[in-house]
Amino acid sequence: MTEQQLPTWADPSVSPAALDPQGVSRRGLLRRAGLFGAAFALGSAATPALAAGGGRPGGEDPRLAYLVGDHHIHSVYSHDAKYTFSQLAAAGAKYGLDWMVFTEHSNFGHADFGAALEHQEILRARAENPRQLIFQGLEWYIPAAEHCTVFTAPGRHEVDLLTRFESVYDGKLLAYDKGGPADADTARNEAHAVRAIKWLAQQRRSGYVDDVLVLANHPMRLGIDSPHEMRAWRDAAPEIMIGMEGAPGAQGAAIPGWRGATSIRGEYENKPSAQSWPGYPADAYLTYGGFDWATATVGGLWDSMLAEGRLFSVTTNSDAHRIVFDTWKNGDWQPGQTFDTTGKLPDPVNTDTPQPGSDFWPGQFSRTHVGVTRYGYRAVMAGMRAGRVWLDHGHLLDGLDVRLTRDCDRGRGVTLGGRLRVRKGEKLTLNVTVTTASRPNPRGILPELAHVDVVRGAVRGPVADRDTWKAPDTRVVESKDVSGREGTYTLRIPLTAGEESFYVRLRGSDGNRNGPGYLGASVDPHGPVPHAPGDGDPWADTWFYSNPVFVDVEGS
Repeated sequence: MTEQQLPTWADPSVSPAALDPQGVSRRGLLRRAGLFGAAFALGSAATPALAAGGGRPGGEDPRLAYLVGDHHIHSVYSHDAKYTFSQLAAAGAKYGLDWMVFTEHSNFGHADFGAALEHQEILRARAENPRQLIFQGLEWYIPAAEHCTVFTAPGRHEVDLLTRFESVYDGKLLAYDKGGPADADTARNEAHAVRAIKWLAQQRRSGYVDDVLVLANHPMRLGIDSPHEMRAWRDAAPEIMIGMEGAPGAQGAAIPGWRGATSIRGEYENKPSAQSWPGYPADAYLTYGGFDWATATVGGLWDSMLAEGRLFSVTTNSDAHRIVFDTWKNGDWQPGQTFDTTGKLPDPVNTDTPQPGSDFWPGQFSRTHVGVTRYGYRAVMAGMRAGRVWLDHGHLLDGLDVRLTRDCDRGRGVTLGGRLRVRKGEKLTLNVTVTTASRPNPRGILPELAHVDVVRGAVRGPVADRDTWKAPDTRVVESKDVSGREGTYTLRIPLTAGEESFYVRLRGSDGNRNGPGYLGASVDPHGPVPHAPGDGDPWADTWFYSNPVFVDVEGS
C-alpha cells in the first residue's frame, strides 16, 4: 500500500493519542480500573524504572498493573482457520483479555490480498471492542525454521511493514524453508532469517513504525528451531526478538475421547525428521504439563539462554484455529474463488454439530500477563520488551507480583525481567505476592494453587558452543507448599548473593500431576511431566511460569 493509498484512519492529522492513549494520566488509568480487574485497582506509577547499574548496588522498578493477552490468533484470513475477527474479539472480551494479536499465516493469497482486507476488519473489531487493544500481526515462516509472531503498534505504516516483510523475508513464499544439516541452502536460509530481524529493527529505529516485536512460536513442535538459530535471532536485535512461546496453543488436543488415542497437548505429536536439529532428544517433541520442553525442563534450553545473562521471555497463547466442541464450519466457496485469489476464507456457518478442533478461545485457557505502567498499545509492547511477564493455564491465579530486594534497602526492588545490582555475600529477599483464583474458571473449576517453586541458575556469560541446550548449574532451590491458602498472601524467600551473578524465576501448579524433571530429581524434584497419549485433560494439569529476575554481583 503506497502512502497515497492510505485510508482515512492513517491521516497524519489524526492525533497519535487517538491510536494509542499513552498520555493517559494516573487518574485516567484508575478510572478504567473496572475494565481490567483488580490489578488496575492497585494503580500504576508513571515513575520510570531506576537503573540498577551506575556503580551503586540496588535497583527499583515502578509499580505495575497487569494486562492479560494472547499474541497468536488466526481468523478467516488464514488458510486453515475459520472464525471472523468479530467472533474472536468477542470471545477474548468474554474471557477477560485486554489485548490480542491477530497473526495470519503467510502465503501468496495473504500477501497479495488478505493483509489489506484484514486491516479493515481489524479497524471494525477495534471499533466494536473499544476496551480491547487489538494488534495486527503475522505468523512468519522463519527461513530454515518454524514460525514466529511478528506484530506492530498501530500506525499509518503497520500494514505496509507487514506486507513488505512477508514478501521479502518469508521462508514459505521464498521457498527458503530447508534447514536440515544435509541441506545445501541451510546457511543461506538461516542468514536470511537474521537479516529479516535486523530489517525490522531498522524500521523501528528509523521511526517508520513506532514499535515491532517478534516471538518464536511452538519452538519444539518439529524440532527445527536449533539452539544456535534461536541465539542468532536474539542476538540480531534483542529489542525486537524478545522470546518464545513457553507453552503452545492447541491445548485441547488431548482431551480424553475427543481427538484420538495418540493426541498430545499442543499437537506435539511429531518425530524427528531430516529437517530437525539432531541434538534434540526424542522427548523434546512432547509437552510437559502443556509446556514446551525447552521451557519446562529446568536446566534446559530456556535456562541455557538465561544463563548467558540475557533476557529471553516466555509466553503462552491459544493459537486459535478451530475451537474444541465448537459447532461452526467453514462456509462454501463461490464458483471460481480460492484462497490464493481472495486472501480470505468464506465466513463460517453454524452446523449445531461439534466440529474437529484442538484449540481454546483466546483467553479461555492460556493467558499471558504483561506488567504496564500505562494503558495502551505501546505500553503493552514496552512491558513485553522489559520482560514483565508471567503466564498461567486454566486461570490458575488471579494475580502475581514479584519483587527482589536487598535486605538493606527499603524500596520496591526489581521485578520480572529486571536486574538487581548487589555485592558478594549480601542478603536478599524474594517477595512473591500471590492472589489466588476467586471464581470458577471457564471449565467450572475453582483452581487451587498447590506449590510455588523457585528456580535459580548461575550466570556465566556467552556460551562457547552456541548449540548447547543445558544449564548445568540451574535447579529448583526452594518449593513452598501453599495448599489451602486463599486470597492474597506474600511469600518471603531469603536468598544470598554468592560470588557469581545469577537469576531466579518462578513456577507452580495445581499439584495434580508432577514427577522428577527431565534432567533428574536432584535438579527438579517435582516438575511437569508428559501425559499419556490421548489422555491429557488440560484443566486437570495447570501451571504458571514467570520470567526471571537477574542479580548482577559486583566483581563477578
